[in-house]
Amino acid sequence: MFAGFAEVAKALGQGHRLEILELLAQGERSVEALAERAGLSIANASQHLRLMRRAGLLVSRRDGKRILYGLSGPAVLDLIAALRRVAEQNLAEVRELIGGYFHERDALEPVGRRELVRRLKDGLVTVLDVRPEDEFAAGHLPNAVNIPLRDLAQRLREIPKSREIVAYCRGPYCVLAFEAVALLRSRGFKIRRLEDGYPEWKAAGLPVE
Repeated sequence: MFAGFAEVAKALGQGHRLEILELLAQGERSVEALAERAGLSIANASQHLRLMRRAGLLVSRRDGKRILYGLSGPAVLDLIAALRRVAEQNLAEVRELIGGYFHERDALEPVGRRELVRRLKDGLVTVLDVRPEDEFAAGHLPNAVNIPLRDLAQRLREIPKSREIVAYCRGPYCVLAFEAVALLRSRGFKIRRLEDGYPEWKAAGLPVE
């Protein structure tokens, strides 16, 4: 039994694999798409995917000539969240990174999921999704506006300054949302981050489009 647990832990023991899991939490992807997004060779990405599939972290299906990969279930997200909590609490270098890079860009309390649900019902906020277009197309929060971070500075006129903005991306420490918050605050927008990202929102059973 413990050997089986160790097999799952071993599959998580590499930074690129955790990055791949974060990408797959946004939706299914082919090995080619994952390799391009993660900056890996196709052969290297394939090796990581096979190892994680054997450990039960991933599932795959054929779509024409392509093989699409996805997370095996919401428990994988729980496992990643547990890793993140342990690292935040016990690794000094992780705490320093969070206190430096992330808090420097956004030290305000993020918006919780329940709070955002209430504010969406009241029509009080604009929800901004700063992920790439393909991730937005795979699924997003209700009524979210998609402006990828790379385009944000050129599309500021599309964002109303009269309403509060809540930005989100792939997860609680996705740099896209932090960079978006820093940019928009410097331009006079009232903006906060969602406490986590699209995968956690969906896993909580909240509505998605």
